[in-house]
Amino acid sequence: MNWDETAPATADDARTGRLVGADADGEDQAVEAALRPKDLGEFVGQERVREQLDLVLKAARQRGATADHVLLSGAPGLGKTTLSMIIAAEMGAPIRITSGPAIQHAGDLAAILSSLAEGEVLFLDEIHRMSRPAEEMLYMAMEDFRVDVIVGKGPGATAIPLELPPFTLVGATTRAGLLPPPLRDRFGFTGHMEFYAPAELERVIHRSAGLLDVVIEAEGAGEIAGRSRGTPRIANRLLRRVRDYAQVKADGVVTREIAARALAVYDVDGRGLDRLDRAVLTALLKLFGGGPVGLSTLAVAVGEERETVEEVAEPFLVREGLLARTPRGRIATPAAWTHLGLTPPQQGGAAQQGLFEG
Repeated sequence: MNWDETAPATADDARTGRLVGADADGEDQAVEAALRPKDLGEFVGQERVREQLDLVLKAARQRGATADHVLLSGAPGLGKTTLSMIIAAEMGAPIRITSGPAIQHAGDLAAILSSLAEGEVLFLDEIHRMSRPAEEMLYMAMEDFRVDVIVGKGPGATAIPLELPPFTLVGATTRAGLLPPPLRDRFGFTGHMEFYAPAELERVIHRSAGLLDVVIEAEGAGEIAGRSRGTPRIANRLLRRVRDYAQVKADGVVTREIAARALAVYDVDGRGLDRLDRAVLTALLKLFGGGPVGLSTLAVAVGEERETVEEVAEPFLVREGLLARTPRGRIATPAAWTHLGLTPPQQGGAAQQGLFEG
């Protein structure tokens, strides 16, 4: 199970998986913390990445050295933050967590690096969004464990070299293509996180159900897994909502029927499409005849920002084969018409022509 949210509140909670006390606002964060796997043996899925990372960490421990820097790429919710915590646990080291957008100046990064202890793991989420000056400082820090701190301005500015203890940087990114080659090449290990198969998600759900004291049947877990978009974080979120429904509307046992009824209440259909996904497809089919239509126009039609449609809805719809991108704009595939129970246009219509252009 692999969830990228917040770190556990205490070491004891991280080790035992117990839920920590939390108010209503912090309950979800406490649940996410408790559900995280604590070592590579508990981590479900990502077999290739797990095998490779296990070798890297075991070799470093046998040498008594700090582990190489690690870059993890992949869609949100696949376990990048969880793996960073596991790396720290496997190496017996503390972990410091920050993100690229939080580091806007080189001085911000210098302050973090200078406070690291020897062997500490620095997890830098969304590393591709770090500022350029900080990024350039990171090159020397990763390679030579040294940074140059600039004191003063103009001709009188002085560079003061600052030695750093050996540390392990774990960078996470959802857009690996935005990382400049000089930064990407400084990572000793790069792992790409894949979407999960339904069978793997069922294992995620069964383990989470056990930690949450939820009674769930195999068919109920399969129903949730099939609607989780290949993402453990989504699977855990849907499990918690189905648990609520089963507790209030049924006898607390999650069966296939209960899971289906609960997810219908929360607007998650049989293929995992939510309200936004269906709104995009409905607008594309009913307002624009299946397309092609420009992204901005489509976003206005569903009342969302362009970036929301492009980054939240589109990737899943394309992956499911319901939407395609063409030089003339977005078009619906025949599967989209079938999924919404509508009749596609005749062969040779505008949407079909757009499908095969470019």
